[in-house]
Amino acid sequence: MRFLLGTWLGALLAVSGNALAAEFHSTSEVAILYDAPSARARPLFVLGRDVPLEAIVSVEGWVKVRDASGTVAWVEKKTLGEKRTLVIRVPVADVLANPVDGAPLVFKAEQNVVLELADLSAATTTPGWAKVRHRDGQTGFVRISQIWGL
Repeated sequence: MRFLLGTWLGALLAVSGNALAAEFHSTSEVAILYDAPSARARPLFVLGRDVPLEAIVSVEGWVKVRDASGTVAWVEKKTLGEKRTLVIRVPVADVLANPVDGAPLVFKAEQNVVLELADLSAATTTPGWAKVRHRDGQTGFVRISQIWGL
């Protein structure tokens, strides 16, 4: 009995751990956000391409999402892509050549600038840093505390 209870609790923790992991997507095209999961619902606002969104729940072709400001709305799943983007949350973030303080500056990114996540694995191999790419092609590292979408 004790073994079964331990196995059950272990499985429950594994499932709940996955449920707590944030799932992020970016808009792959212009997307309309609605107050309910229906094209007949009230449209709230329109987002351009490559805007990062956190997926909260999926329901029959619709995804309830949260944006960087905390706004929650519904979007058609078909407007979301796999490309990962991030948004700068501080007035100005330094993007550095290496994931260490004092590394050479590659560029500065102002608040609300959207950057592409260049390497998802870099966030685990360089704790506290994310490797990003500017739309102009420049790449570098930014502190995770200065971005939203990871």
